[in-house]
Amino acid sequence: MSTNNTRYTIFGHQACGFCRQAKAVMEQKNLPYRYVDIHEEGISKADLSKTIGQPVNTVPQIFHGTEYIGGYEALQKHLAA
Repeated sequence: MSTNNTRYTIFGHQACGFCRQAKAVMEQKNLPYRYVDIHEEGISKADLSKTIGQPVNTVPQIFHGTEYIGGYEALQKHLAA
């Protein structure tokens, strides 16, 4: 796990259980993060796909700084590494 203070960014929405779990993990581990609600911000799947560089069908989509992590399960693996 990276020990620097690079912020995580979680793209998600309120109805998403995995998004809520990802936020909870960040808070439990006291990791800096920014949560972006794609519905509130008007971000479409196409917009998110362009940002990530591959097709996106689900949220959360998580970054550590500029490094793309993936979804909730990928975040768990990333934090365990």
